[in-house]
Formats: sequence, C-alpha cells, structure tokens
Amino acid sequence: MTIPESTKSSLQYKLVTRQRERWPQLEGITVRYRGNLAYVDGKMADGDVIPLCRLRYGGDAAYFGFAIYLESKEGYEDSILPTGSFEATPAEALDCACGLYLGDPTAWVTN
Repeated sequence: MTIPESTKSSLQYKLVTRQRERWPQLEGITVRYRGNLAYVDGKMADGDVIPLCRLRYGGDAAYFGFAIYLESKEGYEDSILPTGSFEATPAEALDCACGLYLGDPTAWVTN
C-alpha cells in the first residue's frame, strides 16, 4: 500500500512542526518515501544528516509503525516506543528517535 500524497504532506508538516517545537538542535527534517515506508532524517546545524527512524504506513494517517535507525546495524529495526506501543504518531516517533540520537531522555517521559 503506497502512502497517499495527502498523507505524505500531512506527515511532513507534522514532523517539521514537532522538530521546530521540540528539537531546535536540528536544522531541519527530511522525509524520503518508498512504497509504504517513510524514512525520517535530521539535518544538523553543521550540515551532517543523521538517519532517525522509519515509519510504516498501514492505512491510518495518524499512526505509523515505528522502526529506529541503529547505527550498529546500519539499518532500521522495528521498535517499541516508551508508551509500550509499536505504533506512533509522527511526533512520538520523532521524539523517541531524537531522544536517543540527540541525548535527551526526557523525550521518553510518558504522561
């Protein structure tokens, strides 16, 4: 199932909005698409680009399957979020990945 264009636009908007609200260490967010997958990368102020996570579209534009990028594997691995779920909103996914890669575990505090 390919991600619809409307969902791609919505996802990009949600990720960029969350990045600006919570992750000023990042200069920006880029999203690449392949089939039902969205690959989320963060751009650092020094120009470096770091892979953060992969989101899997399952037909719902609000929740996506979540996989964290593992440098040790040079790839993505399906992951459980701090909430205990395998599915995340775009903001939850970004917070989880940035908490790891930007060294801010307060991102994992659930309410």
